[in-house]
Amino acid sequence: MTDPVTRTLAQVAGALPSGGETRDGQTEMARSVARSMAEQRHLVVQAGTGTGKSLAYLVPAALADERIVVATATKALQDQLATKDLPLLAGVIDRDLSFAVLKGRSNYLCRQRVVEMGGRGEQLTLPSGPADPPDADDHLPTSDNDDPADLGTLGAQVRRLLEWAEVTAVGDRAELDFEPHFRAWATVSTSARECPGAYRCPSGRECFAEEARDRAAEADVVVVNTHLYGAHLASGGAVLPPHRVVIFDEAHEVEDVMTDSLGVEIGPGRFRALAASARPLVDTGSSSAFDAVDAVAEVADTLHRVLRPLAGQRVLAGTMGGRTGHTDEEAAPDRATPDDEPLGLELGLDEPRPPTRAARAPKKHSRTVTADPGLADVLALATGRVSRLMDGLRQAAREAGEDESSATRSRRDRVLLAAGHLAGDLARLTALSDDEVAWVDSGARSSSLRVSPIDVGPLLAERLWSMVTGILTSATVPIGLAERLGLPDGETDTLDVGSPFDYREHAMLYVAQSLPDRRRPESEPALHDELEALINAAGGRTLALFTSWRAMHAATEALGRRLDFPLLSQSDLPKPALVEAFSRDERACLFATLGFWQGVDIPGRTLSLVAIDRIPFPRPDDPVLQARRDRAGAGAFGSVDLPRAGTLLAQGAGRLIRSAQDRGVVAVLDSRLATARYRGALLARVPPMKRSVDRSEVEAFLRRITADG
Repeated sequence: MTDPVTRTLAQVAGALPSGGETRDGQTEMARSVARSMAEQRHLVVQAGTGTGKSLAYLVPAALADERIVVATATKALQDQLATKDLPLLAGVIDRDLSFAVLKGRSNYLCRQRVVEMGGRGEQLTLPSGPADPPDADDHLPTSDNDDPADLGTLGAQVRRLLEWAEVTAVGDRAELDFEPHFRAWATVSTSARECPGAYRCPSGRECFAEEARDRAAEADVVVVNTHLYGAHLASGGAVLPPHRVVIFDEAHEVEDVMTDSLGVEIGPGRFRALAASARPLVDTGSSSAFDAVDAVAEVADTLHRVLRPLAGQRVLAGTMGGRTGHTDEEAAPDRATPDDEPLGLELGLDEPRPPTRAARAPKKHSRTVTADPGLADVLALATGRVSRLMDGLRQAAREAGEDESSATRSRRDRVLLAAGHLAGDLARLTALSDDEVAWVDSGARSSSLRVSPIDVGPLLAERLWSMVTGILTSATVPIGLAERLGLPDGETDTLDVGSPFDYREHAMLYVAQSLPDRRRPESEPALHDELEALINAAGGRTLALFTSWRAMHAATEALGRRLDFPLLSQSDLPKPALVEAFSRDERACLFATLGFWQGVDIPGRTLSLVAIDRIPFPRPDDPVLQARRDRAGAGAFGSVDLPRAGTLLAQGAGRLIRSAQDRGVVAVLDSRLATARYRGALLARVPPMKRSVDRSEVEAFLRRITADG
């Protein structure tokens, strides 16, 4: 007799529209997931494309007699689980299966904000000046048009949101038929940093966010995004309902998401938003309270001026030691790679000539930031002014007494909570530990100050793995992921179930060994010639992935005049529209950057060639990676940069074969993949395709497969 997991998988496969069968890898994975849940052992599973990994973990989750949380890194997978996989499973298994999708609080309409805006006939107002985008833990998208001067458009959007508020049943932003500017959405929503909770809010009994949390608390399977799970950990476990098992799909994203979620970000917009929210509460109060609001608003401008020249640099690092940054003109850290080249060259920095003996010598950094007095002074000033504002708001509340309306009290509670969170984040910035890194992140219009843990492993070991069993899975599990995430050695199992696709028969990996070194300026025209020849052989049908916007634009400009095929660029349309347009036209080519290296699923003859312009090493000036390199010392290239490059290369190559019928070529236009000493570590991450460095062989293969059928 088969076990319940295997039997249920077979039932689910039979219920699929295609009437499919279970795959060996899928069954092996599902049994391993069930065993890990039962034995409370952590599990890391690499499941190649086509395995059916979502059902392989959902089936044992559905059969478990406990609540399971599933965290995904992309909205597309979240939607697939909630609208396809879980409903299918619920219709097959022999027990009632309830599931819910839970999002960050800012994703839901706030009834109290709507009451305060429109319920009393108040004039519509919007905060002035640019504001910071939404919190990462709420993971809200932002619209393409972030122009703060377009108040007419913003006002029209808010009015549309108020009309929607009259008819919506769940208040989920995803219901909207348009993408509001984040400033418009902020007027009808509230963040976790502001919400006083259902018991202290006049509209708490009708709160959409609380209703979503109630549904999650009753569900067998709760689907969230990884950012929200990070917020749950950062809050000490206050966001999600109790659970003993968490499944992280797209596990290759977990380290970066947790690095962001367990950190702090402070930008000028937080001070502007705080001042704008507080001003109506002190308009009729004392002059000192009004002055406190102005003082907080002034901090925003001061912080903006101080941060702007520090963009991209590590700051407040007096106790951390080591290098903190370099300009674009400087060499990257002088750490030898396996080819004895400076790390800056190996990571893909453009260089005017090959490395010389002088280039291999240690170089001085012309600018190093260990602690900036101006920034430290601004932080101290900000701390005092936020504290003063909180005192003023409390004094205004005491003066109002019983005459204060419930709506005003709710507003004041939100402002005080936001101010308290800001004060706490400021305190963290002024007391950095040796395990944290602070830097200035440059945005489109404004810079922000960020703090992140250098290593998330110790934090996750303490806050997560000691209390919850983790199942982590991805088509490309990075090398050393379990160690970097702090999973305990003796309590963690690993599994690689491969892929059911016949890569050796259906796909070819081509490395352009004859191309000039990609770090030489003359390599770009040669790359364009190579790409043109491959596209012509494929008859269009090409997704070309670039490691920079500059390289993508250069290729688009050069080849747009030379190709006889429709050429789409990432600059032309939003991502969903681009993918749809590319999928519709079998002859089309799509040129894109890092946002398309993963999460793009285009099976069929539309995609026969994936071209990658260079090995995707991470930027040498990323502040968190700089700090990790400093800690790793001489082994930094192998432990920090090479695993990331291998994972992203595998993700890009994984865009090609998406079904058992797909055939095509992955072309890496970087000769280092054929010549560098570390090439084996990178090639091991790519699916086991037939390999070639002969372009004529590749062109013949492309013409043959695109002529068939």
